[in-house]
Amino acid sequence: MKLIAGLGNPGANYANTPHNVGFDVVDLLAARLEAAWKNSSGFNALVARADLSGNGLWLVKPQTYMNLSGLSVAPLLRYYRGSPPDLIVVSDDADLPLGRLRIRASGGSGGHLGVASIIDALASEGFPRIRLGVGRVMPEGGLKSHVLGKFDPERQILVTRMITAAADAVQCLVTKGLDEAMNRYNGWRPEEEQSVQPK
Repeated sequence: MKLIAGLGNPGANYANTPHNVGFDVVDLLAARLEAAWKNSSGFNALVARADLSGNGLWLVKPQTYMNLSGLSVAPLLRYYRGSPPDLIVVSDDADLPLGRLRIRASGGSGGHLGVASIIDALASEGFPRIRLGVGRVMPEGGLKSHVLGKFDPERQILVTRMITAAADAVQCLVTKGLDEAMNRYNGWRPEEEQSVQPK
């Protein structure tokens, strides 16, 4: 069993923003795997049960708002009797250039408050994570305005390619393992838009 947690903020106001690319990735996975979202009010999350090449998956979108993601993800992981290595967290990263991917087996939050919340709730940094680069465009209002602002059409093209590649990376990680996913997708660039979904 793997629990794939895409991080974001609930509500239409946050759609198509840098902070919600984690939601976008698990939405794409749910569509690919024909998994239906259901409200799990007890865990303050939307969840979807899926199967990938015989691997059971729970796709998760915490509804706590980003900075409290751990209050949803950690109880779900425990409920399904998973441990931190069974969790894959998908989130935005303003320190990566727009369109880049980075996969790590474990580590700190890198200043991402949603990831920090999960680390705190699990009392562990030992879970894989896939970070999607959204860059640091600094409008008036600073970083917060950037990650909560809408993508313009030109940037949205790159973001769509990145989300597709990140969903591919999740599937590769689940079916082929962490090392293979890191080898294939770390340093991926949006210009390399060909999507080859792992079998």
